[in-house]
Amino acid sequence: MSHDLSIEDTLSKFTVSQQSGLPADEVRRRQRKYGSNELVEHGGKSPWKTLLEQFSGTLVIVLLVAAVVSLFMHEWKDAVVILFIVILNAIIGFRQEYNAERAMAALQTLARPAAHVRRDGHVGEVPGFELVPGDIVLLEAGSLIPADGRLVEAANLRIQEATLTGESQAVEKKATTTLAPETALADRVNMAFMGSSVVYGRGVLVVTATGMSTELGKIADMIQTVDQEQTPLQRRLDTLGRQLAMIVLAIVVILFFTGLFFFSQEGQTFAERARVMFLTAVSMAVAAVPEGLPAVVTIALAIGAQRMLGRNAIIRNLPAVETLGSVSTICSDKTGTLTKNQMTVAVLSAGDQRIDDAHLAASSEQEQSAGRRTELGSQIDADPSFALLVAGGALCSDASLDRSKTGERIVIGDPTEGSLVMASADFLCSKEELESRFPRIAEAPFDSERKRMTTVHQVHDGEPMSFAPLLSQPSVVITKGAIEGLLDCCTSYVLGGAERDLDDVRIAQIKAQHDELAEHGMRILGLAYKPYAANGDTSPESLERDLIFLGLFGLVDPPRSEARDAVEMCAAAGIRPVMITGDHPLTAKSIATQLLFDVSAGVLTGNDLERIESDAELDEVSKRVSVFARVSPSHKLRLVSSLQRQNQIIAMTGDGVNDAPALKRADIGVAMGITGADVAKEASDMVLRDDNFATIVFAVREGRIIYDNIRKFIKYTLTSNTGELLVMIVAPLIGMPLPLSPLQILWINLVTDGLPGLALAMEPGEPDTMSRPPHPRDEQVLSRGLGWEVIWIGGLMAITSLAAGYFYWSPDASDHRYWRTMVFTVLTFSQMGNALAIRSAQQTLWKIGIFSNWLMLVAVSTTFILQIGVIYIPVFQDLFQTVALAPRDLAIALAISSLVFLAVETNKLLTRAADR
Repeated sequence: MSHDLSIEDTLSKFTVSQQSGLPADEVRRRQRKYGSNELVEHGGKSPWKTLLEQFSGTLVIVLLVAAVVSLFMHEWKDAVVILFIVILNAIIGFRQEYNAERAMAALQTLARPAAHVRRDGHVGEVPGFELVPGDIVLLEAGSLIPADGRLVEAANLRIQEATLTGESQAVEKKATTTLAPETALADRVNMAFMGSSVVYGRGVLVVTATGMSTELGKIADMIQTVDQEQTPLQRRLDTLGRQLAMIVLAIVVILFFTGLFFFSQEGQTFAERARVMFLTAVSMAVAAVPEGLPAVVTIALAIGAQRMLGRNAIIRNLPAVETLGSVSTICSDKTGTLTKNQMTVAVLSAGDQRIDDAHLAASSEQEQSAGRRTELGSQIDADPSFALLVAGGALCSDASLDRSKTGERIVIGDPTEGSLVMASADFLCSKEELESRFPRIAEAPFDSERKRMTTVHQVHDGEPMSFAPLLSQPSVVITKGAIEGLLDCCTSYVLGGAERDLDDVRIAQIKAQHDELAEHGMRILGLAYKPYAANGDTSPESLERDLIFLGLFGLVDPPRSEARDAVEMCAAAGIRPVMITGDHPLTAKSIATQLLFDVSAGVLTGNDLERIESDAELDEVSKRVSVFARVSPSHKLRLVSSLQRQNQIIAMTGDGVNDAPALKRADIGVAMGITGADVAKEASDMVLRDDNFATIVFAVREGRIIYDNIRKFIKYTLTSNTGELLVMIVAPLIGMPLPLSPLQILWINLVTDGLPGLALAMEPGEPDTMSRPPHPRDEQVLSRGLGWEVIWIGGLMAITSLAAGYFYWSPDASDHRYWRTMVFTVLTFSQMGNALAIRSAQQTLWKIGIFSNWLMLVAVSTTFILQIGVIYIPVFQDLFQTVALAPRDLAIALAISSLVFLAVETNKLLTRAADR
């Protein structure tokens, strides 16, 4: 990089003349040496490899084995259902990874502009990919920068670098400045970077880096080298899959040998008994696999994604829905996410008076009470100095206001000037009305040397405005700009409506006020004026002489009102918010303080991070510091990696090209939908349609609900499966025949797991969803007592079912269908009671409301009706080997099965009492 070289040294380093450029033969030589000025895509995974990887998960392998076994047993329907679920999940996973690969393609579109280049003394247009280091490139308003380069000329040049550096305002460039080597990327005012754009002025640069050597190229390299890790849910389900695989193998072995040696039928040979027990054991193994789990997970995630869409969050990668619920740290950009991304007048200062009111910083009519606007307008209009300050700010600007289709006011032109026009419209009168009274007759446009803009306006006769006494000539000169240069042009100031000499004491007071506002992260503009008798000389030197200093504007990009509440909600939920921005440290600290971020450890800049070399030291810093400013893409990536090393689950927000590597590395990448670059969106998991931090917090809540519901389903299906397995294992040990046929087992799995499982995915959130800490990154699905609950609830199901069957069983009976029907019915109905009780981990069914999840009522009612049909309809009796139960026995079955529901509800009450 050449920001630390002078213009002469840069031209000498690249052996080029600014006047003639490179000769054609030298261009060809350098093209061979440096290659094409393009971003190179490293060899990515082929689509086939990506697709095959979708079948490598442990749970998927277990399901595939279960499908093969089902085919071997001629259970075609079960096999088709399992294969459909596996294929559906493979398609979803493939789509997610394919979308992630498109981030590079989006980035490449920024690197293909044409360029006006001086070669062999002539200027011509060449494709951007033909540029080489040393080329002389001409820039004008609207140009896309085709390569990184050192500016050798800059006339009022301003470049928008927000997507690259995070700086919200266009950067004013200076070619003559030589900077220190350690200068942060956002402060390299003598450089222009590939992918940024010229918004004002013109310039000339000498290309210093092309292709992958540019700052954009470095980002492209980071995007392609950053690995995407499995989501917490994917890791947890993979672990669960391995555990289930071992359990299934144990079931096959235990059940086979138990039945082989403890259960036999008269006249049955050992070989026949072995065959029957093998098929039964395999049936139980297939039943033990929660084949509905991937489908329920997918449906739960899809439902969550749909709800998030209604709250302006677009989910691009479905597993991200659940991962949001595990987020422990949210790393957020400032501009547009925590703030409104709209420069606004927050302070008016004239003479010894100052209006510093939150209502000045409201961004719309809806956010300002009409009464308060009227009160402020009256205060401003009553004071000639304030009135002229507000009117002068609007007149000495080129911005204007327009209305969107929704009726909202939008700024046309520079955002800073737009804030002055907005203030006039809110508290005095519209710019159109001012210009009709004070038409512009001359001007001295803003330039980077003067840092001022001056306009001359004719004063028309008519109904006088409150500041009329300050205007004693046919015209008025109005100048706005930076305080340092503006005070040099002033000889007096206004105090109490009278003009006074500007002495050193007053200058010191004005500068002190300027510094105070700057420390609060404000951008400061001064305004001066003078009555003017037109003499034909409209040069800046003539107009900007003997001015009268009038006052100051304090401008801010105000924080979103809902962002503060969202940060407080994060604190209650055990989530740490971290601000990582490219803006100035003072601005970052001011906004962070207003939004209740932890600033006790101060604000660290990109230069501070550069001095931290070891990962251990960086981890210690990132653990304490919550506000980072003036950071580069590599800094963001380092910070995300550092937090992940601390076992944190990270959500990272961003809108620019510079954010893409960190978005891809984070557990959840969140891109801005309004201001976000395509590169950032393609690298993200979620896109915010409203660019609002509060939307992220809502998404976190939704993610927690989804994870809770997935755990509820896992708890439900595993308790059910455990009950079935124990019934089949224990019965032979107490001398009973096998209570359930393979078809009855599959019926219980398909019916009781299916509909209630889907209903659990629709369960609303628990009351403490956002008042508990996030789950640890390494937490397993069966942690926090879930494994123990699976055992005791499943055991209770088995005990009650076997007890009912044992009461009706007779060893001498020739027909075992009646007692087996009792076991079958009690086991099915007890699972329905379990489904109702499991809806909440803390609250009883009566507390959460029976009708709060109507789909669960439909599922339980449907399952009950289907089970009654299996018992009493003849065709189903033959198929499932059941018989009609007497009404009294059906009532007994219902009563016994309700014990599971009562036990789970009682356990909640006892647990809550113990917690108190």
